[in-house]
Amino acid sequence: MQEFLSTLLDVERLDSNLYRSRSHVENYRKVLFGGQVLGQALMAAARTVEDRLPHSLHAYFLRPGSSEMPVIYDVDPIRDGGSFTTRRVVARQNGKAIFNMSCSFQIDEPGFDHQTDMPTEGVIPPEKLKNTQQLAEEAGMNDPAHNQRRYMVDFRPVDPMSYFGAAVREPRCMFWFKVDSELSDDPIEHRSALCYASDMALLGTSLQPHPISLFDPHMMPASLDHAMWFHRHFRADDWLLYVTDSPSASGARGYCRGQIFTRDGRLVASTTQEGLIRKIDR
Repeated sequence: MQEFLSTLLDVERLDSNLYRSRSHVENYRKVLFGGQVLGQALMAAARTVEDRLPHSLHAYFLRPGSSEMPVIYDVDPIRDGGSFTTRRVVARQNGKAIFNMSCSFQIDEPGFDHQTDMPTEGVIPPEKLKNTQQLAEEAGMNDPAHNQRRYMVDFRPVDPMSYFGAAVREPRCMFWFKVDSELSDDPIEHRSALCYASDMALLGTSLQPHPISLFDPHMMPASLDHAMWFHRHFRADDWLLYVTDSPSASGARGYCRGQIFTRDGRLVASTTQEGLIRKIDR
């Protein structure tokens, strides 16, 4: 049976401002994928807001979540203003907070408009690239860590070695991605799906100046925080180009940034993330 990302991101209403996840991504480590919590938390917050779309969110991952049980999302309706609405979401398992997020929603209004240009040099169309699942299978990587099918997102690195390789290089990456299944026309669904996908491969950019990859068994990677800004409308089931870089790594933490463009060059979202990139002895 095919799984759909829209089903995964859906949340069940338990009470006023209280929601619960319906499903989760299978994980060989039994740890929740951070993008899933981001997407479901935004979906829960949006269920308490009418006629406004999220334009930004700022989140912290507090504890590792378990993929073996549901997540409870407690939404605090902090403010409903004339133009902006603010929500705070705390995600819990076993009575303990594993994640918190503040997000802001805005009415649709006109204003000044400019953006940075999408990179074009060296950008190969997604149809001419292989996705991460195909690359892993060709390289004989049968470890569950490389099983991308469970994520329900078609992710295609422009430079395959930027994803799997451990060669020292500049901390910059480009990926094409889109949700595997067609989504509805609800813009909340597409923004939640983008939250989900934005957590894929971003942290790995911080390791590119170092001779090790995110998949090395001596690495302990984990998202610490994540922020997103939504600039323009888009569809997450159409091809999007994710351009990432990492200005700094220190203190066992990597700092990464991302810009997400539509195929025709519109900048639709920006991301930042700091994550744990701790090297350990196993």
